[in-house]
Amino acid sequence: MISLTVSAVLPSLRPPPCPSQVNCKEASNSQLWLLYMSLILTSIGSGGIKPCVVTFAADQFDMRRSAVASRSWNFFNWYYFCMGMATLTALTVVVYIQDNVGWGWGLGIPAIGMALSIIAFIFGSSLYNKLKPEGSPLVRLAQVVVAAAKKRKEVMPLDPGMLYQNKELDAAISVNGRLLHSDQFRWFDRAAIVTDEDAEDLKSPNLWRIATVHRIEELKCIVRMLPIWSAGILLVTASSHLHSFVIQQARSMDRHLSHSFEIPPASLSIFSILTMLAGLVLYERLFVPFARRFTGNPSGITCLQRMGVGLFISVIATIVSALVEVKRKQVAALHNLLDSPRAIIPISVFWLLPQYILHGIAEVFMAVGHMEFLYDQSPETMRSTAAALNSLEVSMGNYIGTLVVTLVHKYTGRKNNWLPDRNLNRGKLDYYYWLITGIQAINLVYYVICAWFYTYKPLEEVKEEDVPAEDEIQHKQFNYAEGKGDVELRRNVMV
Repeated sequence: MISLTVSAVLPSLRPPPCPSQVNCKEASNSQLWLLYMSLILTSIGSGGIKPCVVTFAADQFDMRRSAVASRSWNFFNWYYFCMGMATLTALTVVVYIQDNVGWGWGLGIPAIGMALSIIAFIFGSSLYNKLKPEGSPLVRLAQVVVAAAKKRKEVMPLDPGMLYQNKELDAAISVNGRLLHSDQFRWFDRAAIVTDEDAEDLKSPNLWRIATVHRIEELKCIVRMLPIWSAGILLVTASSHLHSFVIQQARSMDRHLSHSFEIPPASLSIFSILTMLAGLVLYERLFVPFARRFTGNPSGITCLQRMGVGLFISVIATIVSALVEVKRKQVAALHNLLDSPRAIIPISVFWLLPQYILHGIAEVFMAVGHMEFLYDQSPETMRSTAAALNSLEVSMGNYIGTLVVTLVHKYTGRKNNWLPDRNLNRGKLDYYYWLITGIQAINLVYYVICAWFYTYKPLEEVKEEDVPAEDEIQHKQFNYAEGKGDVELRRNVMV
């Protein structure tokens, strides 16, 4: 942020002003490199903050299921509400300063805000609930895969209780509860088979040869989450046009609120943010108590149901986008303006509001539900990684949106380009919206299938007295290892 501000303030680090927009001097290579490096630093900084801030904030509260169910508010609703307020401030106050005061202050104020955030973060450190890192969770996942591969020829026990468990080993990575054995992806369970070699030292095992049930279930959680996570990518793709084609539509429409004031095209996204902010409050205060009467769920509906509703509303939003574009072109044709790309079509820009509002409502359901799902269903030590998946999903969704536009240009540009660069009135933007609608509909079906077969992670919030003694578990496992070659003896051990 400091680099961006300096590049905007010092005349030697930016090209000279060009009010006439004629024969303007372009930025030099050194000036461009400073800009690019500033943006790269911004990306790296965001990559460090975004995946961690939501999980760090959640660590300040008791996020066990019993505690969450007893609260009258949802942490993730209020987290997104705060993020929405920050975005709204950026789109209004900061943009106004940039346009009317200057880019120096327009970038300097966020830089000052960032510096104050760092100071507040450091001085408040003693007040935070900080969890100590316990090593890379990715290494543990790799250990499970390697151990399962090494024991691919071993015979699975009939009783899952004979699989390896180590309370002391898992205690460091399972503060709020222990993951129980599930029947899905049983191939990974081979990593917990106790062999003769493993039985020699079960208190200090070689984790590349044997894994506990808890660690195996961590890997299963990630595998189960990926199909649900992938369904959110196309939701981002479906809303990516709000920052491009919808703005082009707005430029050709009547944007007057009064004789002297016009709504800037890029400011229309404010309505999506406002809808999301209002929707989060209404969801928390009205929808959840209403739904709770019918479902008995303290959250009103489950995360999977909430995400499904968001995906469905997103489909409706893209349908509305197509219908509004048809209406815009009809008015342009009625006034003989199809061949006048710079003309203002006598149709109010507020025709575009329904799709912004619908996308804002979809975000209330899908975006918030998705983050809550990733946090709740990820292993306890991989919640930052799960939050990173959310950011990765946004990136992939936007890249896929760019890919779809590129393919549309490639295969429709020869005769009648749907998305012409110069005259949108002669294009077929409505066809593009119908294409996105079809993709979204297929994605919704895919999601419903994934959600139907999804199994929630088997987490047990245990008390100390409920956990079997370590020597009892090891005694069972040792007996199994001694008798693994004899089927009849194995059955006796299980009994």
